[in-house]
Amino acid sequence: MKKIVFFLASFTFMIGCTDDFVEVDSFDETTENFFNSEEDYQSALTAAYDLLQSTYINVMLGEIASDNTLAGGESAVDVPGIQEVDDMVHTPVNQQLRDLWTWMFAGVNRANYVLEFKDNIDFVGKEGIIAEATFLRAYYYFELVKWFGDVPLAVDQRLLFGDQDVIDRTPRAEVYAQIEQDLIFAAANLPLNQADTGRITKGAAQALLGKVYLFQNKFQEAAPVLEEVINSGVYELLTDYSSMFENDNENNIESVFEVQYSDIEGAGFGCLQCSEGNVAVGFNGIRNYSGPVFESGFSFNIPTQEVFDAFEPGDIRRDVAILDINAWAAANPEVSFVEGFEHTGFYNRKYIARQGDLNTGDANLTNPNNYRAIRFADVLLMAAEALNRGGIDDTRAQTYLNRVRNRANLGNVTATGTALTEAIYQERRVELVGEGHRFFDLVRTDRAAQEIDGFQSGKHELFPIPLIEIELTGNRWEQNPGY
Repeated sequence: MKKIVFFLASFTFMIGCTDDFVEVDSFDETTENFFNSEEDYQSALTAAYDLLQSTYINVMLGEIASDNTLAGGESAVDVPGIQEVDDMVHTPVNQQLRDLWTWMFAGVNRANYVLEFKDNIDFVGKEGIIAEATFLRAYYYFELVKWFGDVPLAVDQRLLFGDQDVIDRTPRAEVYAQIEQDLIFAAANLPLNQADTGRITKGAAQALLGKVYLFQNKFQEAAPVLEEVINSGVYELLTDYSSMFENDNENNIESVFEVQYSDIEGAGFGCLQCSEGNVAVGFNGIRNYSGPVFESGFSFNIPTQEVFDAFEPGDIRRDVAILDINAWAAANPEVSFVEGFEHTGFYNRKYIARQGDLNTGDANLTNPNNYRAIRFADVLLMAAEALNRGGIDDTRAQTYLNRVRNRANLGNVTATGTALTEAIYQERRVELVGEGHRFFDLVRTDRAAQEIDGFQSGKHELFPIPLIEIELTGNRWEQNPGY
């Protein structure tokens, strides 16, 4: 990875460590003098990509907050912030929510660093770099607005120390409007395919734009942009679903946008956001596991019996998505493991450690498993939902839904209207289980209170602003309702 020399402040004004994307040699060097070559822009863009790896916490909590999984871990006090989110008793003093806020704003700042100096020099290909940085800003802001609602909005400028005295939270609608504008720009200036694996494409920008529209119930806007991705000819459903999440099948034809991870450089608990590996994979793993195929982990994010039973008979996705450890141990007598807290017998098979990586220390924090952030199946189901809920075309909605179902060896759905809506909701749950989408699907469709134990309407649709952030503003900001 290219190394760059600059000082970055997140909105909480410090990141707490450096990593291989950021090497600070001197605090006397000014950021305004940095962008003097294409290499400088590429290096700064690499740094903006880097914070994508920190979204492992978003994925984990997006499942744990839902009815799909339980917190798990070693005991009821293992990582209290995760346990609190699972029980819907989280408060403004929660380390994992603070991490999420801090890391996503660090991503915003790194993207804005590129955009703040986008006019310094010209060179061939710069418009692509600017488009990628613009997408990344939109991606990080989408995560922030999903979790926290109104958040400070900065466009083409960094949030720096001292801004806490003057900046306010921006209404969610305005943040969404900026996200839409950014993604429209990115889609117009990105290629359908990139030479470098893992870089953002036109399809990724369009798919995320469709999702952003869907989160706002803008079905008329969502349907055409999602169908453009479907009709682009770039993506397709994998024929063999069982290979979808294996390490040797990353960046496959179904992957619209994938967060890249590596096990080359080790990491430690002192700086989880510094890891180049997928931290969630180690957290999801089987506690004290010994046996074939898999490796040990910390037994967090445990699927429930309910979600295991949500799969229809004959659905080939269930055993790919969820590992039944008791059945696995019965079939492999050499297997041993320790039951963790809230043990259900199930693990998130999509994202638990496989054998065969470098085992770079800490091995539980440096797993190379990429996160499939947007899959073509998700695009198909989002398009089906937009067409159906928008009253546009139930026949096309059925077609997209049934493409996903047929790949799972299931028959066609012929329902229309609200019955079709429910079928799409159900399909999203079983297709995307373990991928971090369930909580927000329930919230945006007003189903969370009836599905999630402890969920309070009018409160838990959003998470609390970390208390330290409010204190840094001199207590000018209001906390989200109910906290």
